[in-house]
Parts: sequence; C-alpha cells; structure tokens
Amino acid sequence: MENLRNVPKTSQIKTKRRLFIIVLLSLLLITFFFSMFIGSSKLSFVESLKGMFNMSTNSNNRIMLQIRLPRNIAAILIGASLALSGLMMQSVLNNDMASPSTLGVSNAATFGANIAIIVLSEGFLASGKTDISSFTSSNPYITSLLAFVFAISSILIIILLTKFSNFTSNTIILSGIAIGAIFTSLTTMIQYFASDVSLASAVLWTFGDLGRATFTHNFIILFVLVGSSLFFVLNAWKYNALLSGDDVAKSIGVNVNLLRIISLVLSSLLTAVSVCFVGIIGFIGIIAPHIVKRIVSHDHRYTIISTILFGSLLLLVNDTLARTIARGSSLPVGALTMLFGAPFFLYIIIRKKEVGTC
Repeated sequence: MENLRNVPKTSQIKTKRRLFIIVLLSLLLITFFFSMFIGSSKLSFVESLKGMFNMSTNSNNRIMLQIRLPRNIAAILIGASLALSGLMMQSVLNNDMASPSTLGVSNAATFGANIAIIVLSEGFLASGKTDISSFTSSNPYITSLLAFVFAISSILIIILLTKFSNFTSNTIILSGIAIGAIFTSLTTMIQYFASDVSLASAVLWTFGDLGRATFTHNFIILFVLVGSSLFFVLNAWKYNALLSGDDVAKSIGVNVNLLRIISLVLSSLLTAVSVCFVGIIGFIGIIAPHIVKRIVSHDHRYTIISTILFGSLLLLVNDTLARTIARGSSLPVGALTMLFGAPFFLYIIIRKKEVGTC
C-alpha cells in the first residue's frame, strides 16, 4: 500500500526533472537567437537578420556567419564541456570542490600556453615584429597544442602519483592542488623573464575570449563532447552507485578505480580542448553542477543532460553580457565568469563549513 502511494510522487519527480530540461533547452535557444543580434558592429535588427541568411552585404554576412555564429556555438559547446567536466570530477571524487581549476588542469594549460607564447616566441619577436598578437596569430595551433598537452599531462601525473598510495578522493584532490601550484610557479618564472610584448600576449591569452573560436575549433570540441557524453550517459547507473560509496558500487560489479581514471581523463580532455582554443574560463565547472544538483538531485540520468544545457546557457549569457557591457568592444568572458563565480565558490565553502559544524 505504501509503495502505491510512492508511485505518484516518483512520477511527479520525473516530470519535474524533464520539465527542467525542456525549460533549459528553450532558454538556451532563445538566448542563442537573441545573442546573435548583440555585438560591437551596431548592426540593425533587419541587417542582422538578413546577414544570418547570407542575404545582406558581404561585410554584414561575414559578421553574422563568420564572427557571431562560431562565437555563440563556441559558448554553447565550451560551456557544456566545462560544466560536464566539473560534474563528473565531483561525482567520481565525491567532493563538491572538485573542478578543472582545483585539479590543476587550467594551471597546466596556462603554463603550456606561456611556453608557446613567451619561450618559443622570443626568436620570432627578434625578427622585428612587435605586435601583441603577431606570434599567436601566425602560430594559432602551437599555443593551443601546448596548452592541450600540458592540461592532459597534469591529470596523468596525478593519476600516476596516486598509484604510489591509496587511490582515494582526498589523494587526488591534494595531488591536484600541489600540481597546480607547481605549474603556477613555473608560469610565474617564465613570465618574469619575458619581454613586454610576449608577456602582454601571454596575459591576454589567459583572459578567456570566445572571439578566438572558429568552426574548426568548434568541430573538435563537439567531437570530444559527444564522445565523452555518450560514455557518461551509458554509465550513469555506475555513477549513481558511487553515490552510496565505493564499497556498495564494488558489490554490484563496478570497477571503481577504472571508472574513476577514465572519468578523470575524459573530464580533463573536455577541459583541455576547451581552454586550449579560447583561454581560461573559470568557475563554470563549479557553478553549473551545483545549481543543477540542487534542482534535479544527484540522479545522473538527469543531471548529465541538465548540466550540459545549464553550462551552455550560463556561458552564453555571460558572453552576451560581456558584449553588452563594453559598448563598442567586448570584454573577455573569462573575466565575467570569475567575477560571478568567485562569490559562489566562497558561498560553497561557507555552506560546507556550516554544515560540518552543525
């Protein structure tokens, strides 16, 4: 009799979760359409609309289809990738503070970019070119490649280090903090000896700017996002089992250590392919999963898709604001995500402390 009473309640919960996904998808589509008309070019609504269908002047068509469109697509894909990365890191480590930033992935990517921009650019700059973007524009993939390589290597180093001790969540978090600190220190040392131009270029890269994205970049990010998402969705029941603890998950046949390694590698890959093209965009991986879990609980059958959509919406809204606030130009979206994300991060820390002392 009691089970029969629970049926309507369970049905209501599922309906609420599905409705939340539909609302997120609707808001994302609306925001995407609206943001296409926001930019420094000051095109009218009619001119922008014609440009979207390649029916305006060559200049307007280029602005809409070659600048704004790939930028908005990048916001959706990168927001989804960073949010999903944060969610899975938090799930497998059972730690709300886990994210690409706290595990040192972003620090390592920054170091790789600095190697390319500062160390490898010195010979280039000696040729007489001193434009701040000369090196990065002439060698767009060297910076991205090194940022990607070091981002992936950071998580591989952490996994190798944990093999020498018990493979626990705390071990990974502490290893990530230490590795991140090392990469930050190395970056500081490189920047200290850099020329003014290369230093300015390196700092500019770290701001996080979706304006750098191209259709090629978006295709690469999409490929990694789809592949990783499929793996996470197909193994959603395993992540749900982890919510009850490693022992419970092992008792029903889950290889916890292998699942944790694969999840961390895929999460780091999602972050690496995102930041290597557009720079560092912080806190999306912490904010999106936390808000989603508070609304749809921790059931990964719903949180994965909800987090993907919410992360996309969050970054797209921030990028639209970045283009709206700075009239005639565009603020780096990474600055806004950090501005809004840092107070939220402090809130999480305070809340956890209050819960721990109760």
